[in-house]
Amino acid sequence: MKFNDFQRIVTTAFPEVTQRQLDRFALMEQGYNDWNAKINVISRKDMDGLYDHHVLHSLAIARYLGTQKPFEYAEMTLENNGLRVLDLGTGGGFPGIPLAVLFPEVKFTLCDSIKKKTVVAQGIADLLGLENVEVVNARAESLGVRFDYVVSRAVASLTDFYPWVKGCYDRSILYLKGGDINEEIGMLMARERMQKVKIGTWPVDSWLEDEYFAGKFVVDIPTH
Repeated sequence: MKFNDFQRIVTTAFPEVTQRQLDRFALMEQGYNDWNAKINVISRKDMDGLYDHHVLHSLAIARYLGTQKPFEYAEMTLENNGLRVLDLGTGGGFPGIPLAVLFPEVKFTLCDSIKKKTVVAQGIADLLGLENVEVVNARAESLGVRFDYVVSRAVASLTDFYPWVKGCYDRSILYLKGGDINEEIGMLMARERMQKVKIGTWPVDSWLEDEYFAGKFVVDIPTH
């Protein structure tokens, strides 16, 4: 996908997006190409899919909030909202960096246990001038900080992922995940005894119609 196609989709889905934000999205291509030549964090054969397979996929979390939880989306756009988001297993910065561009008033902590990946995420954040991003090379259980939201993109099964962040978020986990979601959710609810928790799923291909997104979801795991 070329940037012009990406821009058309983003400005339609998020009409409040500014030219500065669009400029930052445009700069991502140069940044990831430069870093990927040194540290391969995105499959080189998939670099042509940077904007659709990575950036738009990340922004599906924002689209989910905008269509399904508009009050929470609106809060994220307010100045000095004080919200904190953890992106666990960020890799080279997904979904955290695209979301940080879209929500400049939200504080994002991008966390990964693999140092070379956090080097790339920090480099991209610096290139884009993202003052609302902190990148840490650590495991989630060592952070000792509470967040409003946890976001992530398919770093593990739900049953493995949830214990890493259980008790450190106040609102929701917003998890980009494919596969047999219903089975994973059932296993998670049984293991964690979450009978009163209403876990939501939203198909990404309800927004992005490309077949790449078939079977991919935003999974919303609230605290209660």
